[in-house]
Amino acid sequence: MTGHIRSHAVPAAAPERTAPEWAAPEQADPALPAVSLRGAALAYGDRVLWRDLDLDVRPGEFLAVLGPNGSGKTSLLRVLLGRRQLTAGRVAVLGMPPRSGSGHIGYVPQHKALTAPTPLRARDLVRLGLDGHRWGLPRRTAAARQRVEELLAMVGAGPYADVPLGLLSGGELQSIRIAQALAPDPQLLLCDEPLLSLDPHHQRTVTALVDARRRSAGTAVVFVTHEINPVLGLADRVLYLAPGGHRVGATEEVMTSATLSRLYGTRVDVVRVRDRIVVVGAPDDGPGHSHERGDMTAPNGGPPP
Repeated sequence: MTGHIRSHAVPAAAPERTAPEWAAPEQADPALPAVSLRGAALAYGDRVLWRDLDLDVRPGEFLAVLGPNGSGKTSLLRVLLGRRQLTAGRVAVLGMPPRSGSGHIGYVPQHKALTAPTPLRARDLVRLGLDGHRWGLPRRTAAARQRVEELLAMVGAGPYADVPLGLLSGGELQSIRIAQALAPDPQLLLCDEPLLSLDPHHQRTVTALVDARRRSAGTAVVFVTHEINPVLGLADRVLYLAPGGHRVGATEEVMTSATLSRLYGTRVDVVRVRDRIVVVGAPDDGPGHSHERGDMTAPNGGPPP
């Protein structure tokens, strides 16, 4: 996929696997792209979020989706989940039209602290991931119980498996959500800003879990984030959504002063400070779009708020 900038305007109207007992019954063709968009556009009334988006995400690929608040990053995930219709163009997920509740797709939501007390334990949330794609009572089988234990061990959640969710830290809760998303053995993992409000240690924990999954199982990853640095060494490509269009390509092609200046229609400076990317001058309507942001003499070295 060659990267090029598209401007916005109002548009016209892995290897074969045997499904275990706890997985979705049907299997998608592993030779097809995990995600395919052609001429895709999404608008809310007269407000166009993006248009003319052509994109293939291959099995095992890690795609980072960046951009300011309101650029349509989360809306893209909703399209892939079958919860939002395109305004124009075509979309296929694992070779099929997207549909809500697919057992082939794992979803990790934004981190939000639980304010209300709940008796639901960490292991209960993981168990829900096994049966989220099917109707009826949850399976009470030895295979399902074993799968839950494997997932808890994989994310290092054994010590707090029976702790109520409201008592978990942000990093612990996101680890459990990753285990839940991986429960049905998905071929596509969609992550909606899972690093928000996490400290650097837990950011590294979460990204390492996601990266380990795609490397071991060939799972495609679409990872929405405000901040490129936590996934800088993991992302194969970047999709940058901005008011002036979008760009798809390798990180070193997209995260440049020339590219971001064209996307924003104003001067944007991109510099590297040690092993981090600092973006200076990018307009934004929210607090977290930093990569990092700050003035050139004293760049902000901490995680996004």
